[in-house]
Amino acid sequence: MTQSALIIGAGDATGGAIARAFAREGLIACVNRRARNADKLEQLAQSIRNEGHQAMAFPGDAREEEEMAALIDRVEAEAGPLAVAVFNIGANVNFPITETSARVYRKVWEMACFGGFLMGREVAKRMEARGAGTILFTGATASIRGGAGYAAFSGAKAALRMLAQSMARELGPKGVHVAHVVIDGGIDTEFIRGLRPDFEDAKAADLLLSPDAIAANYVMLHKQPKSAWTHELDLRPWGENW
Repeated sequence: MTQSALIIGAGDATGGAIARAFAREGLIACVNRRARNADKLEQLAQSIRNEGHQAMAFPGDAREEEEMAALIDRVEAEAGPLAVAVFNIGANVNFPITETSARVYRKVWEMACFGGFLMGREVAKRMEARGAGTILFTGATASIRGGAGYAAFSGAKAALRMLAQSMARELGPKGVHVAHVVIDGGIDTEFIRGLRPDFEDAKAADLLLSPDAIAANYVMLHKQPKSAWTHELDLRPWGENW
């Protein structure tokens, strides 16, 4: 039976690259983002199918408990048993602490952490029963270091890191590989292009993370033998200060 790979937050270049990478490994790439972006989500799935691989679009809000549980059920029923699940929602915002509203803080936490909990819990139910599977969480510099103006984002990403660590300790002995990936640096995306005036120079000098290179590391984590599992992996361009 063909297995599937679920990518929650497949709306940007990184999520798309991760979906393509697992599709090339023979898994059915099941891509997710909110329903209001359903057209773009289907375009991503179609582009993967155009490359000769399998992909399906599953719109839905990762922050809604019932919606996430139903989505996981649909993936397993319509695509196949989950071999991999990736939580890739970013929610990167920058506000001075005195201008960070309760609504912003709560929304960022829901997107960058609570959604990861819902995905992880629902996927773990299936993988634990089978004694196999990989759950990957996309982290950031903010996962381990809180920068000025990033109280909401850092709080959410640090909580996601602890969620991943707790799950790894609980599920690892049951055959489920849980890993957290710290993306430490700017990624070659349109979002980063809009933030960095030096974008083209940085890209030419390999000072931006390539989405395809990030995706290759996610595949590597999934393919690791049980005798040498990585829990936390940090990725950064060669010239990034750390």
